[in-house]
Amino acid sequence: MSILSDVFKSTKAVILGMKRTLSEIPREKWTVQYPDVPVTVQPRYRGQHLLHVDENGKEKCVACYLCAAACPSECIYIEAQDDPRPYEERVGRDERYAKVYNIDYGRCIFCGFCVEACPKDAITHGYNFEISVYNRADLLKTKDDLLITKQKQSKNYRVALSTEDVDSEYKEVDSVGIKFRL
Repeated sequence: MSILSDVFKSTKAVILGMKRTLSEIPREKWTVQYPDVPVTVQPRYRGQHLLHVDENGKEKCVACYLCAAACPSECIYIEAQDDPRPYEERVGRDERYAKVYNIDYGRCIFCGFCVEACPKDAITHGYNFEISVYNRADLLKTKDDLLITKQKQSKNYRVALSTEDVDSEYKEVDSVGIKFRL
């Protein structure tokens, strides 16, 4: 008798699963045909880091090491150097600048602690997510790779507008408003 009840329960579970699967077929697909169609990312998306410069083209980073100290994965390496030259000839805004600024994306967890720790707003997250490589050594990004004036941003994304709601794949947008799928 228990074998028949097990067969019945299993058959019922398979039928319910197939019912759910077949009910999804006529629904609108959410697949993005990347890279033909650009991916929509949120304004708060944490992509590859950017090192910023001021309006005069001077680097904002003063090599205070706060970003490296805040990093839980210890993927940021900085070497500071003093620059006693006059302001017009300096690399950075202040007398001290980052001679070496490396981020190892093999270790980075994109937590954003480095961005929050920076007192000069010298480092932020960009929207570039195409950082996959074939060689692990290529995940080490140097200062030249991170400077906003030299970094190549991907054209395969767009930032969502504040009026758009693209947070959840479980939301359907219709002409009346938003309804949740069950």
